[in-house]
Amino acid sequence: MKPYLCLLFPLLLSACGQGTRQSSARAEQKEANAETKKDTTVKRVPADAKTVLSRKEVPVLCYHQIRDWKASDSKRAHDDIIPPAHFKEHMKMLADSGYHTILPDQLYDYLNYGTALPSKPIMISFDDTDLDQYTTGASELKKYGFKGVFFIMTVSIGRPRYMSKAQIKELSDDGHVIASHTWNHKNFTQFTDEDWKIQIDEPTKTLEKLTGKKVEYFAYPYGLFKASLLHKLKEHGFKAAFILSTKRDETYPLYTIRRIIDPGTYSARNLYNSIQKSFNKK
Repeated sequence: MKPYLCLLFPLLLSACGQGTRQSSARAEQKEANAETKKDTTVKRVPADAKTVLSRKEVPVLCYHQIRDWKASDSKRAHDDIIPPAHFKEHMKMLADSGYHTILPDQLYDYLNYGTALPSKPIMISFDDTDLDQYTTGASELKKYGFKGVFFIMTVSIGRPRYMSKAQIKELSDDGHVIASHTWNHKNFTQFTDEDWKIQIDEPTKTLEKLTGKKVEYFAYPYGLFKASLLHKLKEHGFKAAFILSTKRDETYPLYTIRRIIDPGTYSARNLYNSIQKSFNKK
């Protein structure tokens, strides 16, 4: 064998071996990718209504205004208005008690597919777009690493005492969920055909344009719903919807998820006991 061939032959063997290893690696990666694709294309079977209703309820709290009471506030209004000091005490109690906040997608996956949740899950929600939900509510949640869902009434955006577009966008960017609460708080039970565009579709477009994310959850103004209209929420793109503490619909339980208002008159202990009493049933 000529000298230069003696030098070249080992190199050819090395290159050949390297090429074989690369081909083998590519084949293994291709196979792994195929398995991954197979896994992600497996469709989960959604639960039927009976199964959804059989799952243990997750506590969902509802807040409106977070401010001190005024002399002009009625006694009834004290339920919907929680003083900042009380709100802070209640959030600290939840954290100290080991609660972990979850977001609507997690709750939906749990109810619909049985997906596991963290220990002591709870969801914190805010209705009506009030500014103090941003200035006091969100800042207090941040202390404990909590996240919440903000049900936005779009007619109020940018008005005095309400959140601006920038503030809503910031909440979304910070990992909170922005959801729908109609255009101007019209009672869902009184919806006309025209209202599906005015109160539902147009607010959805507004919020999706603002946040760059899909809007898939809805809270009924006053917590009131009409059973004969529930199927239309799914047709208009919502995965789930939230009432207050009334009975859930047996046909559409995902569209009647219960919440309780945390009254401004409650102590932290009152709230803890209310959570146990209201949601500790299967």
